[in-house]
Amino acid sequence: QVQLVESGGNLVQPGGSLRLSCAASRTIFEVYDMGWYRQAPGKQRELVATLTSGGSTNYADAVKGRFTISRDNAKNTVYLQMNTLKPEDTAVYYCYAVFRLGSYPVWGQGTQVTVSS
Repeated sequence: QVQLVESGGNLVQPGGSLRLSCAASRTIFEVYDMGWYRQAPGKQRELVATLTSGGSTNYADAVKGRFTISRDNAKNTVYLQMNTLKPEDTAVYYCYAVFRLGSYPVWGQGTQVTVSS
């Protein structure tokens, strides 16, 4: 059973930065698609950023220019660098991975990000 473990969530002031990590228990070298969703209290889970095996990225409009998704295949880890954080970025951030086309996504347990002064 593949596992994803997120880390890096914290309390940060508006304008600050955080880097989230998502470590997989198996190689991500040929993973079809990985990325991040988030869910704020009382809201639906929403896409934040995705990264395909070919290196293509996709970002939600709300985070474009502020967040960057990247991967380190040697560490089986995907990162989400979040800059210029806003209170509306407060949410639980979930990592997911689709290891091959057509397979169900694997989800991590989530990590809390709180942006507040």
